[in-house]
Amino acid sequence: MNPWFYVDSEGQRHQVTEEQLQSLASSGAVRPDTLVWTEGQAQWSRAEQVLPGLFRGASGGPPPIPGPPRMSGSSGMRAHDVDYEIHGNEMQIVEVELDPGETVIAEAGGMNYMDDGIVFETKMGDGSAATSGGLMGILKTVGKRMLTGESIFMTHFTNRAHAGKKRVAFAAPYPGKIIPLKLTDYGGEILCEKDAFLCAAFGTSVGIAFQKRFGAGLFGGEGFILQRLKGDGMAFIHAGGTIIKKEMRGETLRVDTGCLVAFTQGISYDIERAGNLKSMFFGGEGLFLTTLTGHGTVWLQSLPFSRLADRILANAPSAGGKATGEGSVLGGIGRMFDGD
Repeated sequence: MNPWFYVDSEGQRHQVTEEQLQSLASSGAVRPDTLVWTEGQAQWSRAEQVLPGLFRGASGGPPPIPGPPRMSGSSGMRAHDVDYEIHGNEMQIVEVELDPGETVIAEAGGMNYMDDGIVFETKMGDGSAATSGGLMGILKTVGKRMLTGESIFMTHFTNRAHAGKKRVAFAAPYPGKIIPLKLTDYGGEILCEKDAFLCAAFGTSVGIAFQKRFGAGLFGGEGFILQRLKGDGMAFIHAGGTIIKKEMRGETLRVDTGCLVAFTQGISYDIERAGNLKSMFFGGEGLFLTTLTGHGTVWLQSLPFSRLADRILANAPSAGGKATGEGSVLGGIGRMFDGD
């Protein structure tokens, strides 16, 4: 019988037999929304979807009576069900379309333009903690955001028009792509680099995840803190350059540090030495490589912002860099007269 794998509440993967999985479900360690996988599955799935028998009572009685049908954005799917359209190529904008009463949340300063009828309000946190934890839940979320270096405030944009759809647009802060993510397609949770989040449907939890491996946090290019996006609606992240999406089925992928944008649960993230000492110091690829293993989805970027910033500073005379001109020896002479 093939072994099963499940991801615990701390994001760690475990291998068990089906009998052990049954015991874990009985004890509450494995819940209906726990992600599980076994050979033959295309991707990680919720335990209740692939093993519904784990959560039936020992008496074999009927399942609990479902609650009343819930409407989107209020008591239905937890996140508001928003539509969107992405414009542009290298400097993209995402237009989010809101029905009356719908809300989208974004980092402060991310808005580009909005229709009349859209009202925005700055609040502490993403609003998802308001219904689960009250004030303490909000303070906990805000404290986590402070650790990432982000603003403790987020901006909530709501369509307050009496009728009709309205649009609000958000722009990526540097050249690259905007990645739309339907979180339910990826088990309801995505981990991404801490500056990647752009905006999301209201109801999405924007939190943090700590990198447990010291070496990966110190040398992996993403730091010790990652952003965790949880929910069942749309979220949008941005990254530099060209974006590559890879589906992993248990293999190992080695990536240049800083090029990892986001990954799903089931992916293990660590570092390894970049070859021998000669390769490490003279190969141009740095001292370490990021290694990804497991089953899930990975998004990579070709141009991390740190690399772009380094190139700009290296060619900025005012910052101590070396001026390269515009391909002509006359470039330097011209700057003597125009003050550059």
